[in-house]
Amino acid sequence: MNLKDIKTPAYVCEEEKLIKNLELLKYVGEKSGAKVLCALKGFAFSPAMPYIDKYLNGATCSGLYEAKYAHEFIKNGEIHTYSPAFKDEDIDEVLKISNHIVFNSFNQWIKFKDKALTSNVECGLRVNPESSFSPTDAYNPCGKFSRLGITRLNFKEEFLDGISGLHFHALCEESSESLEKVLNKFENLFGEFLPKMKWVNFGGGHHITRKDYNVGLLMELIKNFKDKYRLEVYIEPGEAVGWQTGYLVASVLDIVENGKKIAILDVSAEAHMPDTVLMPYRPEVRYENKNGKYGYLLGGNTCLAGDIVGLAANDSDYFFDKELKIGDRIIFEDQIHYTIVKNTTFNGVKLPDLVMVDRDNNVIKKVNFGYKEYRDRN
Repeated sequence: MNLKDIKTPAYVCEEEKLIKNLELLKYVGEKSGAKVLCALKGFAFSPAMPYIDKYLNGATCSGLYEAKYAHEFIKNGEIHTYSPAFKDEDIDEVLKISNHIVFNSFNQWIKFKDKALTSNVECGLRVNPESSFSPTDAYNPCGKFSRLGITRLNFKEEFLDGISGLHFHALCEESSESLEKVLNKFENLFGEFLPKMKWVNFGGGHHITRKDYNVGLLMELIKNFKDKYRLEVYIEPGEAVGWQTGYLVASVLDIVENGKKIAILDVSAEAHMPDTVLMPYRPEVRYENKNGKYGYLLGGNTCLAGDIVGLAANDSDYFFDKELKIGDRIIFEDQIHYTIVKNTTFNGVKLPDLVMVDRDNNVIKKVNFGYKEYRDRN
């Protein structure tokens, strides 16, 4: 099957671009000495998981279901699981299938300590370095009143027996220069406890595969930290794995007019591109020309009045050199990360299929979704 033959909507991952990202992440790990994990919260694309298993050191998970997903697909690496709070009915299975478990509070650690120490898992605590770099407050894990991680004021050395590592996460789409600042704050606050640890996890949000990212500085920071403290270092990028490796392809179902021309698509900003609403940002569209003669709003096929692409970012007009026609395809660039993991069946809209293609746009693998996914969650 060729890409042009697939039905829309579909998230399409380009194998060649994915491998390029994974090769860079593997290089960073090998040259710096860090172990690189894929954060499933940002990139869980089942056709891509065999590639992740081949190139990276495992996956990091945000609870039982992500851990089960990692356990199904990760055969050669580690599984790390963190949750703001684990449930009693989940903890036994989490401990069984994880290599590391990270607790968010001393309450959780004390509650599950006996079980954790009798299982074959290394235990860690998430700390809050109270310094972070994020584009919006909603994505700031160290912001005011954050529930994520233990602050230095609330850190209790007397409860560290059995703890083998510390985890912090303070970045979102950020640079290695930002990591350097956070790392200095982390060392100032928690450095005295590092001699008791075996490992430290620098969390995610490292935009390593972005063109202007200072990879050399990242590797230097990791190597210097490892030399100073003689610890294992983990990093867990998610978005960087899927960054610019694929797109969301839609079809024009109808074109209506009400002051502006509005193309109604078989995708939804609300359901299929949630970060365009939450961040918010305006996704790029292939073949768009901002100086083009023909302007359109691109609307979703839901009853939500605000389901207009780019509306939340106050930039919803898309221009093209040619008029759109019913049946045309619209390609939203870079829609592989933080989309699949967040999408919904709101209004009964179909979840986009998952497609992996080679460099010639031949379909390597395809995962189909339909009515069952809507029925089973309602």
